[in-house]
Amino acid sequence: MKPMLLINLKTYEQGTGKNALALAKAAEAVARKRKANVVLSVQPTDLRKVAAEVGIPVYAQHVDPIKAGSHTGWVLPEAVKEAGAAGTLVNHSERNVPLKKIGETVARCKELGLVTVCCADTPLKAGQIARFLPDFIAIEPPELIGGKVSVATAKPEVIEQTVDEVKKVDENIIVLCGAGVNSEKDVRKAIELGAAGVLVASAVVKSGNPRKAIEELLGGF
Repeated sequence: MKPMLLINLKTYEQGTGKNALALAKAAEAVARKRKANVVLSVQPTDLRKVAAEVGIPVYAQHVDPIKAGSHTGWVLPEAVKEAGAAGTLVNHSERNVPLKKIGETVARCKELGLVTVCCADTPLKAGQIARFLPDFIAIEPPELIGGKVSVATAKPEVIEQTVDEVKKVDENIIVLCGAGVNSEKDVRKAIELGAAGVLVASAVVKSGNPRKAIEELLGGF
């Protein structure tokens, strides 16, 4: 698999509604130009529109381990898949769920063929999550998220330890890293440390020029 650049639009104004679609089209243009693996994670309200209008994978930001029924306010995995999602984030630091629920969510997604990117804040947690056999695990120390210092610079050992912990469980689980990843240099360092891609948000969404930001980050691959 080509290294992945996963862009989480969060609930930033620059990544909401018509802005989400514009950013998605910019990301698609760069991905096609560079033949790169670029994936977007968008809000539930933007999922159907974005997935219908771009050819790169679009993920949900969260789903719940439920089946159709009386679950007002929850996110049904079947609903995001029907809306066009190819996968979902699970347990982002801004949307934590208990370990047991992570396992249940991964299992529900496997039933539907939804790709799972499970976030972990420590190598130990990454190893625990790996037992559920998600497709990806993204290591993100929460204190570095949204900052200007990359985890690859501030805590390089965290990436290496996470790769070790995850691969002990299953060699097929792909490790990404996030938190403070802002530049081509950050991406290159993360890859050198064993990650197979990066999870970013503000570095692209709040950059003022998403296309240019994506181009720079892909240069690190």
